[in-house]
Amino acid sequence: MEIALTGKSQTSQIDKGAPELSDEDKSKDVFFERVGRLSEEMIAKHGKDFAMGVLVLAARFVAEGRPLRKPETQ
Repeated sequence: MEIALTGKSQTSQIDKGAPELSDEDKSKDVFFERVGRLSEEMIAKHGKDFAMGVLVLAARFVAEGRPLRKPETQ
């Protein structure tokens, strides 16, 4: 589908599909998918309240700059 604007023919953005993602956006999508899968696992095993609590607590730790994992023992 071609759309004429100011006498020039331009291809509609809709017909091109979604815009190409940057490498950073692709990386973020991968992490979001991982968080989604983990969330689904937590819900299946322990319920929505547990999953929400974990995610909120993790967000709080990130905001406060606290470690998200216990230090590994040597």
